[in-house]
Amino acid sequence: MVTLIVRYEPKPGTGDTIAAALEKQVAASRKEPGCVTFIAYRSVEEPDHFVLYEQYADDEALAAHRETPHYLEMSSIVAPLLAERRRGLYAEVLPERDRGGS
Repeated sequence: MVTLIVRYEPKPGTGDTIAAALEKQVAASRKEPGCVTFIAYRSVEEPDHFVLYEQYADDEALAAHRETPHYLEMSSIVAPLLAERRRGLYAEVLPERDRGGS
């Protein structure tokens, strides 16, 4: 499982445009065969800020996602509107018993 968390810090006043692009992205991404979870969050306190929580079956599924027409379209709309974009890959923190330990 691959977990990706992306934070968008847009230029002021662009939140509605980004939200509209993300609505389409969420719907299309959830239909991808390797997509386990795709959730876009909009900050209640700062409505121009977004966090994307994405999970894919494996690295290949994440790579395939980045080549889809909906991803490329969303990126072309959103990228120019961002002041900053941060992303990171995460691994779940599990109790030892769930990691195969004794």
